[in-house]
Amino acid sequence: MSQLTITTTQNVTINFTAASVGERLLGQVLDLLVIIAYSVVAGYVIDYSGLGNYISSMDYWSEMAVYIVIYLPVFFYTLIQESLWEGRTIGKRIMKIKVIKIDGYQAGFGDYLIRWLFRLIEVLPPLTVVGLIAIIFNGKNQRIGDMGAGTAVISLKNNININHTILQEVNEDYVPIYPLVIKLSDNDMRIIKETFEIAVKNRDYSTLIKLREKVIAVTGIKNQSGNDQDFIRTLLKDYNFYTQNM
Repeated sequence: MSQLTITTTQNVTINFTAASVGERLLGQVLDLLVIIAYSVVAGYVIDYSGLGNYISSMDYWSEMAVYIVIYLPVFFYTLIQESLWEGRTIGKRIMKIKVIKIDGYQAGFGDYLIRWLFRLIEVLPPLTVVGLIAIIFNGKNQRIGDMGAGTAVISLKNNININHTILQEVNEDYVPIYPLVIKLSDNDMRIIKETFEIAVKNRDYSTLIKLREKVIAVTGIKNQSGNDQDFIRTLLKDYNFYTQNM
């Protein structure tokens, strides 16, 4: 599998394994099966509930409007699921792959929207082949939509050393201070932890200050822990406390 090296805005280098073409295609096939299943169930409900007769009694435009509403989840399938599940659809979850920004941060709705818009184009021949070729020959295994959105699809099957994860030892009687920390994602916390550990090791106090200011700006948390090191350490423990006990 291709390795994907990402340098964050804090100049922290993170190595991911890019999802292979096979993994991405299998994920899409699984998503297609989900879409087909939804369509079959929706059609069955329409036919056997009597709703079909009611809809057919409407004028043409009203009938079209009802069907559009019913099948909207099919049309917006990837956009809705990737937005709700942080870069994953049902197929991606099964294949253990997800979408991230190439700067290492969690992708946002705008990024998923760009990928979705390009998908509408890429499914049409001959661009289907062009998209596949782009994934194969692009160094980051990106399709055209990924290039447009600045995203990549990574594999979550990596064997990661515990020192490179967000895990922190938290005692059972630990009392958290910052509930707003749950605004951050796992990927955010991994970047924060790695940046923090490098800064502490190098005694880079200016980076610690910037890291604390960035966290406060994003989450709205107010520092109640004293110095920057204590603040970040508490933040990491609080995140682990809330995510492990929710």
